[in-house]
Amino acid sequence: MPQPGNTHIFLTGATGYIGGSVLANLLNHPKSDSFHITVLIRSEEKLPKFRSVGVKAVIGSHSDTTLLSKLASEADVVFACADADNLDAAKAILSGLQKRYDAKGRASILIHTPGIAVLGDNAAGKYGTETIYSDLNVEQIESLKPTQMHREVDLEIVSADQKGFVKTFIVLPSTIYGIASGPLVDLGVQHSHSQQIPALVKASLDRGQGGMVGEGKNLWPNVHVDDISDLFIAVYDAATKNQPTGGQVGHGLEGFYFGENGEHRLYDISKTVSQVLYDLGKGKSPEPTTFTEEELLKYFGGAYLGSNSRCRAERSRSIGWNPKYTTQDMLASIKPEVEASLSG
Repeated sequence: MPQPGNTHIFLTGATGYIGGSVLANLLNHPKSDSFHITVLIRSEEKLPKFRSVGVKAVIGSHSDTTLLSKLASEADVVFACADADNLDAAKAILSGLQKRYDAKGRASILIHTPGIAVLGDNAAGKYGTETIYSDLNVEQIESLKPTQMHREVDLEIVSADQKGFVKTFIVLPSTIYGIASGPLVDLGVQHSHSQQIPALVKASLDRGQGGMVGEGKNLWPNVHVDDISDLFIAVYDAATKNQPTGGQVGHGLEGFYFGENGEHRLYDISKTVSQVLYDLGKGKSPEPTTFTEEELLKYFGGAYLGSNSRCRAERSRSIGWNPKYTTQDMLASIKPEVEASLSG
């Protein structure tokens, strides 16, 4: 039973790659003894496993907006780490936080997770862009069109902050890499692989050759899964302390926190995948070839991997976030991903 003075945390996406890593960090937080954590999961068989690490799991899904609203209304802090483009789910969470504000008279905290794809263009791998976004540049972020990926939900969340019943923080991961580890992975309740690089690996294995979108000239930032989960904790700590050393604890319009530590051209990843496949006897050449339109639809549902999405995590670093892993670490992570795909 939660005790008075505890921090009530509601987290969605606990079985996912990002959400599970964030939850593992919360369980290891210096103040974890004062946390009362609730997560939403679909599988009843995972209930006792979450209970074994002191987490209350509730069976449900993001389509159950009444349940989402109820769980949010009981939380001091919500980590939304799943379904970034589900507007109904976001509205349900915000509705619950509004109810909590009406009852308690103080604003809860919402930490939402979309992605750097919101900055994307239509380069289709044909060129790199000179445009670089900073998370400290509010006007630049505000210039993004409402039709950009993830933007519709982001705008709803910022609007809620402006109404005063919640303080919102939006953490935007870039290309996340690395095989997740930790207690939740050990328990078999958390996905341990990202999406972008594994998808590229699986597509390349299926076609027997490393592939790229267009000429692979487009640029993206990257971040290790451990570093991005640390960013969530840095944002949480800054939001709850409100006095980080030398930092700016922006929320709402000033509450976008990019997750990046270096960048790459898509060609860099595709070339590395091709070389690994070639070395393992699974690819025809160490040089990647261009995906056909049919392959792009088959493997990725379109050419989104060919966009540019450049940014600098200046606000994130201003609150004390200090990522450790670099682009070279990202490239080195590809061989284990290939090996995991082959063993799976």
